[in-house]
This record gives sequence, C-alpha cells and structure tokens, in this order.
Amino acid sequence: MEIFNLIEINSDSRIPKYQQIVDSIISNISNGKLKIDEKIPSINMFSEEFYLSRDTVEKAYNILKERKIITSIRGKGFYIARTQLISKLNILFLINKLSTYKMKIYNSFIDSIGSGSHTELQIYHCDETLFLNLLEKNYKAYDYFIIMPHFKTENLKHVSFTPLTEKAIKQIPKENLLLLDNDKIDIELDIVYQDFENDIYFALTEGLSKIKKYKKLFLTYPRKSMYPYPGRILHGFRKFCVENNLDFEIIDEVYDDMILKKHDLFITIEELDLVNLINRIREYKFELGKDIGVISYNDTPLKELLGITCISTDFKLMGETAADVVLNIRSGKIKNPFNFIDRKSV
Repeated sequence: MEIFNLIEINSDSRIPKYQQIVDSIISNISNGKLKIDEKIPSINMFSEEFYLSRDTVEKAYNILKERKIITSIRGKGFYIARTQLISKLNILFLINKLSTYKMKIYNSFIDSIGSGSHTELQIYHCDETLFLNLLEKNYKAYDYFIIMPHFKTENLKHVSFTPLTEKAIKQIPKENLLLLDNDKIDIELDIVYQDFENDIYFALTEGLSKIKKYKKLFLTYPRKSMYPYPGRILHGFRKFCVENNLDFEIIDEVYDDMILKKHDLFITIEELDLVNLINRIREYKFELGKDIGVISYNDTPLKELLGITCISTDFKLMGETAADVVLNIRSGKIKNPFNFIDRKSV
C-alpha cells in the first residue's frame, strides 16, 4: 500500500513507536497526503510491514479512533475519518439553547479565534441527560471545551449545575476548559461570566432617574420555561425595588387580556412577552416611553432597531474574551460588562 511509503518509524527515537504511528498519520493527513475516507492498512499488515508488535499498532489505532481521526468498518477495515480538524485546535462549544444572543457570543468567538482552530457548536437544551451524552461521546475527540452551564430540574427550575453535570465537567482538565455565562462552581478555572443578581441591580440603578417616573414596575419572569432563567435575576430585581421604595410585581407572562395602566413599567425577559406587550400598548393607544415604559432583558439588533431600552451583557465582548482565554491572552474569572442601554421606551 502507498501509505507505507509515507509512514516514518525511527527505531532510534525516544518517542514510543505507537506515538510515532499516530504522529505520522496525523502529519500525512495535515499535509494532504492522506485523504478523508482513504483506507489504511489493517493492524496485522502494519505490524508485519514495520516489524512491530501487534499490540503497538493496536494502541496507535485505538488512540486515532478515540480522537475520531480514523474509523473502522466491520469486515472492511480502517479508514481516515476526518481531515479538516487534525492540524488545528479542536474546540467543542456547548450551549444550553439556540437564541439570538447565544449565537452572537458564538459568532464573535469564531471571528476572534482565528484560523488555527476548528469549533463545533452543540446544543443540549438545558437537559442533563443530553449534556452528559454529548460530553461522553466527545470527551476524547476535542482538545478544548467551552461550556455554558444552565440546566433545568424536573419542575423546570434553573440550576447552574446538577451533581452529575458538575462531576462530568470536573473530569475535563482545567487547562482545556472554559465556562461561559455562569460562575457557580466550586473549582478554580477560567470563567467569563455574568453576575445575574448584581448585574440587574446595578443596571437598573444606572437608569433609576428614568425608572422613578413610573408608578409600578412589573418583571415578567417565566417560572415554568423550557429554558429556565437564573433565580438570581429575581433576587437582584427585588433588591433594587425594595432599596428604592418602588412598587413592584413579578408576573409569569404578559397575558393577551392584561390590563395596562398609565405609568406602568415592564421589564420583559422572553421575546414573546415583549411582542405581546407592544401589541397591548398599541391596543390601548398608549405612548411607549411616556404612558408605559418597557425595558427588555438581553439586547438584540431588532430591539436596537425598534428603540427598546435594554439591560444586557455585552455578548460580542463575551465571545471575544472567550477567544482571548483559549489563545492564552487572558485567564482567570473575568466578569463580563452588563449595562443599562437607554433608548426611547423608558
């Protein structure tokens, strides 16, 4: 087979023979001499050609299989499984849900990380079992893991980690792991995070002069969402209202027949609640930002276009900072900025 002319085994090298096999195959894939789906020799053929023990070749092939560089098809042999990832840093990017702002983080990360890496995006939908399966399946296939840890309990409450997911995450070497968005874990590692309780408290405090013109504040916090939100958001909101003697109420959603009164201020989290609220304001013929105030949690380009005031972390910067951590430019626990973005709706 032609591959035998490409493999280099140095008997005088201190590098173990099995590792030389691994390195040689990866090198030939990287320089294009071995292609995806190309067949490679059987273990017996390889050991006979290079006068190596079968165990040595088998160990090399097992390493290549674990890294998903080669694959075996029963009755047919071994084949090159992938080529585009070999010479790059292979990153698994695990997020809890697909949303505009999560994708803004991801796209910013991709733009910043450069061409020396390959990043695969996977979504686990806040589900413990799906997350554990994804991690187990890909544990040895990637060099680096970026994880946004947000999970849900059986009664749809938010938790940063479950006992099983925390245990699984702790199995990843610290130097190969970055947590994004959430910092509630009892080990020291690289984290780029939001401080959900203090973020909302200080952002609303920043807009206090405008907020005070309203008589009552409503926070629409969905308690039974398929993608639950951190309870720390509630704590920060309550703290802000109590300290500033503001009348407030926490509701699950903006109802289709909800009664609105002049000088109500709504803080919405989910997009559907924002849409329903805007429609309800129009039905009442109220003026947005004068009769009724609206603040939305998490900024998006559409909210900017519509002139909706937001309290939001800087998602683009979070992606850029994550890339800096992976590239060893920054490290440690890094607090991402969270701001009151003043527009026309307050």
